[in-house]
Amino acid sequence: MSALKKLDWKRTASAYLWITVGSILYGFAFDWFYAPNLIGYGGLTGVGQVVNAIIPAIPIGMFVLVVNIPLFVLGWKFIGGHLLITSLYSMALSSVAVDTIALLIDFPPMDQMLAAVCGGALMGLSLGLIFAKGATTGGTDLIARLVKLKLSWVPMGKMLLVIDTAVVVLVAVAFGNLTTALYGFIAQVVCAYVTDMVLYGLDTAKVAYIISDKAHTISDTIVEDMDRGVTVLSGKGAYSGDDKWVLMCAFKQKEIVELKELIFDIDPKAFIIVCDAHEVTGNGFKTYQKNDI
Repeated sequence: MSALKKLDWKRTASAYLWITVGSILYGFAFDWFYAPNLIGYGGLTGVGQVVNAIIPAIPIGMFVLVVNIPLFVLGWKFIGGHLLITSLYSMALSSVAVDTIALLIDFPPMDQMLAAVCGGALMGLSLGLIFAKGATTGGTDLIARLVKLKLSWVPMGKMLLVIDTAVVVLVAVAFGNLTTALYGFIAQVVCAYVTDMVLYGLDTAKVAYIISDKAHTISDTIVEDMDRGVTVLSGKGAYSGDDKWVLMCAFKQKEIVELKELIFDIDPKAFIIVCDAHEVTGNGFKTYQKNDI
């Protein structure tokens, strides 16, 4: 096996491992926090709640599995085979997890606000892990993924929040309880926040702007010792009128202490501005993918 094929195999195995973890967490989040506390849930799972309430003989997981079929046909057509295969796996596993966990564990009801917050957080974590590895759980997740092809600037969590709110209202009507919709909306907001945090917020990159009379030495040292690129910008001091170099350097959050020590060891009078940076793409960071979420 060549080194390249071995690397691809490891990446694929790692992706399916995290999709598996996310799918099982999805089942726990729904059965532990949503179902026993009548927390409205969006998506096809929410519709499954309504159908199950009307016809208890129809399991929620099985309902979701069957209704997803036409959506996956669209996913295969517009996004491709990778999404289809990984999403089929995640959808099947999460659906089985919902039904299996419900049979094995009888979770007691709890305070609805606590259930909404904790359930939304755990659900957001599970969806973030699944989306990050190029999969969906089907249903409105897949719809959101398809819509994002046209509205690529909208974060996945926010898009799901809009789509699923209508289903939460439907669930509330089915249970005849406005409180269900309100707690469901709270859970969806928390879920959207955590999902986006997992997808985008953990990319903890920073950008430093460095102004120093020893800019050339600092630049060379960053490149050699930290293996980070540096861009030199031309600047002029407003008070002194002197021409200056302004160094711009993108780096990982964990490297901030090393970078500051390096700079101030060379020039204790250096001036630094450190800013948060998101979606850093390029050498040393993530690589660009056309259908990236």
